[in-house]
Amino acid sequence: MEKPLRIASYNIRKGIGLDRQRRPERNLAVMAELGADIIAVQEADRRLGNRPAALTPAMIREGSDFSPVLANENGVSLGWHGNAVLISDRFTVTGIDRLDLPSFEPRGALIVDLDGPQPLTIVATHLGLMRRHRRLQFRAILDRLAERDDRPTIILGDFNEWAPISCLSKMNGGFTVHSPGKSFHASRPIAGLDRIAVNGNLELLDAGVSEQGAARIASDHLPIWGDFGVVDPKP
Repeated sequence: MEKPLRIASYNIRKGIGLDRQRRPERNLAVMAELGADIIAVQEADRRLGNRPAALTPAMIREGSDFSPVLANENGVSLGWHGNAVLISDRFTVTGIDRLDLPSFEPRGALIVDLDGPQPLTIVATHLGLMRRHRRLQFRAILDRLAERDDRPTIILGDFNEWAPISCLSKMNGGFTVHSPGKSFHASRPIAGLDRIAVNGNLELLDAGVSEQGAARIASDHLPIWGDFGVVDPKP
């Protein structure tokens, strides 16, 4: 792999901006400016009924260079519990795993296996508002990953973590949780709700929060990104 992988995450708030207008095309424009190979999207679907996509596959294909991972089989939603993954043409999907997470409200994680410059697993998630639920949900993700083959894996999304040091940081599972910066509220960022967790097969080279273009108005979250290199296995 010659250049680092850029992986990003963005809570698009169902395409509703701070001006209260539902304009998901703005969110797509923000994502296009990230220069990412893969993007995890939260709140990609509306909340009620059969959860129709706020950001449709057709919109993604026509308005960006990304392809959506079709995670939901109902023909209406883009993601799984609102979690979606968009990939560049450097990657192809080799497997999809849908995980329901413990909570009093519907929460889930979308696990996507990819092949490309580097075999990779992406876990897109949106954790709960309560600390206790976040820990249970993160543990459920780690337990599911422990059942799978060991490979470079990134868990990312809206972790709803207000504290500078995540309550998930000391949990076992071989993952390190990183905060790229303050991503919420987009109008005046004061907290790093959006996080990235990476296992020992990958090295986080750089990370940040994007305020480019319409990012300050397109959602209540700013997108985060991380550049990754692969750690050579020990002889």
